[in-house]
Amino acid sequence: MTAFNIVRFRVREGREDHFVEAHRKAHPNFKGFRGGALIKTGQQSFCIVAEWTSLKALAEARPQMIALLDSFRDDLEDLGGGLGVTDPVSGDVVLKLPAAKPAKNRAAKTTKKAKRKKRR
Repeated sequence: MTAFNIVRFRVREGREDHFVEAHRKAHPNFKGFRGGALIKTGQQSFCIVAEWTSLKALAEARPQMIALLDSFRDDLEDLGGGLGVTDPVSGDVVLKLPAAKPAKNRAAKTTKKAKRKKRR
């Protein structure tokens, strides 16, 4: 079953470029990791969203993820409230939400039909 994890970070002022570059160079080779995205959510605020083959694969990759975190830990501010420098959450997908298919443009179809009739 597919799983995701989301981790929130606050980057120290002046350290954003290093933080982003550390992720760009990471090329994680975690078993079960399908890919992810680093998202800037505000000034000095980021989240990473990652997709996994399973929650078990995610859990087994935690030591590797912590090692990666250690490579840019000095870039991060404490989030407060006893969280430390990360605010992670993870879980199994319970519902996939597909994008709606775009509505067909009836006006464009009508115009194309009218042009074809004129050519005949």
